[in-house]
Amino acid sequence: MSRPVLRFAPSPNGRLHLGHAFSALTNARIAARLDGRLLLRIEDIDLGRSRPEFVQGILDDLAWLGLRFETPVRCQSEHFADYVAARARLSARGLIYPCFCSRGRIAAEVAERRARGEGGRCDPDGAPLYPGTCRALPRGATEARIEAGEPHTWRLDMAAACRDIPGTLVIRRFTLDGSEERVRADPARWGDAVIARRDVPTSYHLAVVCDDALQGITHVVRGQDLEAATDLHVLLQHLLGLPSPAYHHHPLIRDEGGEKLAKSKGSQSLADLHGQGVSADTVLETLGF
Repeated sequence: MSRPVLRFAPSPNGRLHLGHAFSALTNARIAARLDGRLLLRIEDIDLGRSRPEFVQGILDDLAWLGLRFETPVRCQSEHFADYVAARARLSARGLIYPCFCSRGRIAAEVAERRARGEGGRCDPDGAPLYPGTCRALPRGATEARIEAGEPHTWRLDMAAACRDIPGTLVIRRFTLDGSEERVRADPARWGDAVIARRDVPTSYHLAVVCDDALQGITHVVRGQDLEAATDLHVLLQHLLGLPSPAYHHHPLIRDEGGEKLAKSKGSQSLADLHGQGVSADTVLETLGF
């Protein structure tokens, strides 16, 4: 049998912090236990926030921690054609539709429906479920609007997608001791999720399932903040005929206030620690490695 394949997949929109270090080191530890390969993937579909200097920073930080990865490293921004092809397959089956709603319009419609006592459900990230405004638009009208250059996203028709599922959709979940269980997935709680954004021809969800399949990923190790997204990912894998890896979602590193570390909040970076004279060994010991 081929060796297990794992991946660490940061986004180059800032420098890595202790949470990233914990995830990378956890991936490395599990890869070693499984005698598997560990790949690095740069998830840079957000062209507005990604920076070449942050890519180099990722490489520098991981090398400082003593981690090495196979080359070449896959950068998502170089593979938009893969995601466009996957989106076209979903479109050909009538499983996605263009959405012309702005965030403001969606918020206003959701508010109106709640005022009437309708709706009110949120997705696992806490965002109101999309009310389906554009789901039933005539195809001719949507094609004309796209040809005219009107900005739009592409959304998954969740009801149609779930009708495609034969029986129960399951997630393979594994623990650090190597045991595995199968749990029922519930992708419907995400509603008509966006699978291609206005500014780029994909979303995190579509890109990640394509990349995992193309790179032969067998085990996905990532933070608990992405655990709910696995429901949507295994659905997309089913719809696209892709293999589903086994998943492990590790605890998050949190600050003194109990909040998860985040670049957007200015959490102290590994580069900051390095600059203050903190050794990589100290970081590893602090994180339990």
